[in-house]
Amino acid sequence: MTYDIVIKNGMVIDGTGAKRFKADVGIVDGMIKTVGTVAGDAKEVIDASGQIVSPGFIDGHTHMDAQVSWDPLGTCSVWHGITTVVMGNCGFSLAPCAARDKHFVVRNLERAEDIAGEAMEAGIEWTWETFPEYLDSVERLPKGINYSAYIGHSALRTYAMGERAFTEEASAEDMEVMKKELADSIKAGAMGFTTSRTRNHQTPDGDPVASRLASWDEVKELVGVMGDLGAGIFEIASEEVGRDPKLQREYHERLKDLAVSTGRPVTWGMFSTKRAPEIWEPYMDLLNETAEAGGKMFAQVHSRALTVLMSFETRMPFDGYPVWKEMRQKSLAEQEAMLRDPDMRAKLVAAAQGENPDKRKAAGPEIRRMDYDSVFYLDKIQGPHQSINQLAEARGLDPVDAMIEVALENNMKAFFLQPLINENQDHVLEMMKHPRSVVTFSDSGAHVSQIMDSSLQTHV
Repeated sequence: MTYDIVIKNGMVIDGTGAKRFKADVGIVDGMIKTVGTVAGDAKEVIDASGQIVSPGFIDGHTHMDAQVSWDPLGTCSVWHGITTVVMGNCGFSLAPCAARDKHFVVRNLERAEDIAGEAMEAGIEWTWETFPEYLDSVERLPKGINYSAYIGHSALRTYAMGERAFTEEASAEDMEVMKKELADSIKAGAMGFTTSRTRNHQTPDGDPVASRLASWDEVKELVGVMGDLGAGIFEIASEEVGRDPKLQREYHERLKDLAVSTGRPVTWGMFSTKRAPEIWEPYMDLLNETAEAGGKMFAQVHSRALTVLMSFETRMPFDGYPVWKEMRQKSLAEQEAMLRDPDMRAKLVAAAQGENPDKRKAAGPEIRRMDYDSVFYLDKIQGPHQSINQLAEARGLDPVDAMIEVALENNMKAFFLQPLINENQDHVLEMMKHPRSVVTFSDSGAHVSQIMDSSLQTHV
């Protein structure tokens, strides 16, 4: 046999969970024909000695719905061996969208996924109304990777209800519009249907995104459409039931019943957190219980701590305080001058300290309390890095003052990093090893000034 390409001497990781092994890979007409010892000629030979050879990775949790319009290469996912991304997660998609209502779609995405409304207005050619038309639009784009998409509940609600989607439950007529569009979307190739019920997903005005106004009966009825079709996956940004065992049990029963009654796979993110280290364990039980009941359910698991980056060039955790907010609206050079003024700096430090230190908040896709033992100064690419408390103690400063000082020393280009979840890597490994978990959840395309997790697969 004559091969188009032979990749020789590489270490193959085939994605099945089997141990890595050394092998050649022979390719003909874009298809892998041989994995093992390749005998025959080749038009091109690639020596992969010392390298890993693997299938392209699939990132099942992204928000690249808008980014694909101006960056069809899929940066930065493509840099990490990702060849397919799934967008439309957490109830957020760009379609369906009536021409008069695109501002509703922007409103759903702008704060919840930290995608600038101005960027969406300037970078997207709104050539569609229905979700099948959106899929056709993406298909026509030149692309460096493959794109697959869910239809999002918030977009579906605003398509059917307009402004009422942000204030009301759906009527019977609204439900018929949503069910028809969902069915048409699944038939056209949508991956499935997604929703969000998490409190952190808000509009720029601080109101709930449209999907959060839906009753659970509405969710069940829509997932039931996929059940009737025998196609589609349901993804949910989960309700926040915390540590209350009764609330947690009731929510888990609803998820399990939904998976069993509709026959559709259900998926959601599973994380560990330092504040509640045991909270993920009942979710592992839920996966097993659902399988035993005949349903399909999969957890999406990150491969490391999920962290946010903070800087004066992007966001700082104190930007909501009035004196900080006023300063942060100025140019970076003007901010630097204000920070070098001793009186102004003292005001900023005092404001960030606040009346109650527990009210200090961290920047991020969700609001977190500041923990200066867990916020780190990125003074070099590879760690270990000093915590802000360590930095402050060494300099004899308040933690906020220490962050300002190192920013000034670095021409306002200093970065700080705060882990939000998955701080315990032993927990992460245990979650990853569960047979019904998948390694994904980069959130690529969202929170681009704060999160860069498209490398989560290569991190493994």
